Amino acid sequence: MENNHVLHVVMFPWLAIGHLIPFLQLSKILALKGHRVSFISTPRNIERLPKIPPDLSPMINLVTFPFPKVHNLPDEAGSSMDIPHHKAQFLKIAFDLLKSPLVDFLKNTRLKPDWIVYDYASHWLPSIAGELGISRGYFSLFSAACMAFLGPPSLLVSGEDGRLKGEDFTIVPKWIPFQSDVVYRLHEVIKYVDGSAGNESGASDSVRFGASIGGSDLVLFRTSVEFEPEWFNLVCQLYRKPVVPVGVLPPDNDDFGNEEKWVFIKEWLDKQMVDSVVYVALGSEAILSRDELSELALGLEQCGLPFFWVLRMPPGSTQDESQLLLPDGFVERVKSRGVVHQGWVPQVKILSHSAVGGFLTHCGWNSVVEALGYGRVLILFPVMNDQGLNARLLKGKKVGVEIPRNERDGAFTSDSVADSVRIAMVSQEGESVRATAREMRGLFGHGIRNDNCIDNFVSHLVKMGKSQLMS
Repeated sequence: MENNHVLHVVMFPWLAIGHLIPFLQLSKILALKGHRVSFISTPRNIERLPKIPPDLSPMINLVTFPFPKVHNLPDEAGSSMDIPHHKAQFLKIAFDLLKSPLVDFLKNTRLKPDWIVYDYASHWLPSIAGELGISRGYFSLFSAACMAFLGPPSLLVSGEDGRLKGEDFTIVPKWIPFQSDVVYRLHEVIKYVDGSAGNESGASDSVRFGASIGGSDLVLFRTSVEFEPEWFNLVCQLYRKPVVPVGVLPPDNDDFGNEEKWVFIKEWLDKQMVDSVVYVALGSEAILSRDELSELALGLEQCGLPFFWVLRMPPGSTQDESQLLLPDGFVERVKSRGVVHQGWVPQVKILSHSAVGGFLTHCGWNSVVEALGYGRVLILFPVMNDQGLNARLLKGKKVGVEIPRNERDGAFTSDSVADSVRIAMVSQEGESVRATAREMRGLFGHGIRNDNCIDNFVSHLVKMGKSQLMS
């Protein structure tokens, strides 16, 4: 692609590792295309990022703003993975306090930014960037189905979407013109809607989404249009502005972290049969109750298949405390075919290993992209946020099997876990799902489809950037 104008793009992601990494991937792509990037976050988050390749590091400036001190947040907090979920609103207060240093940076940086690409939480940013003559790109790290379910930006900001209680989110909204099963279960939303979740930050997530989308010049989507075409076309209609897919940004198989840890994991996986292992991981934020952990553990025991379970405990928990939450004797009983591991793991490397056949997942969009990039069948166990909507989308696209739960309180049994795992992994009933998941490698893996999306995205930035210069 001919490029006569080098852009300066500022990246400003939300304070969550699942947002920081895709923003960094997009930054590396822009740098590879010859554009300059300023990537902004707090010191602890910058330290968590993978190392930038030496050939790209001159083009990417990592900028740190001190993490603001906020009552109810520990001093060592830096992202959503450092705090329990009920303190998420306080993290948004800290994020909003980054407004002042960000404005100073945008005004005083030596190289004037052409674009700022930002996240859903930055509802105050579009107007500021507009006043400074900087083009605004909202980067959605959520599926198009999820964003279409949320609705038009104007309704999100005004609160006039007619959804006031949990039950309202369990039905298809009026602006979706086709038949759909993409709705929440009551237990997935009631804690957010019916008064049990606070709004201490002063702006609801609906307002943040609506203002961030509505104030943008361009909306970027991390998705495969071929996977969810009806949903992507709908968000284009709802947003009434340019909407550009950047592809799914398939990650490189070079997870950062402790190489010795991967050696241990690989040695265990190498001993397993091809497509036999269930990889179990519920993301960096989801925390299960003791009863939920017990049923999940017993279900993995009952399914009879080898498994590798990445167990996340509440921030500050010890190894001894985690053992108390699992059923008595569980680790000893399954040690010949199962691993329970605490702490970070190289997830992409695990999913790429030939022994892994399926992924019991919380349905976070990052994890979905990583799994389908290697054609792994999904066992769907949504826990929070957008994950319930993703689970319905993935089930409808026939790439996964959802673990049945009580719709009101979310209860489930070990039997339902075991049955769902067996259907997804080995039963004849699940063969078509496994086959469809394998076919997804062409849409979610590295290849020409995602490369074409990237070229189209960069062309949009350059073209619109030039227009901004001439206006």
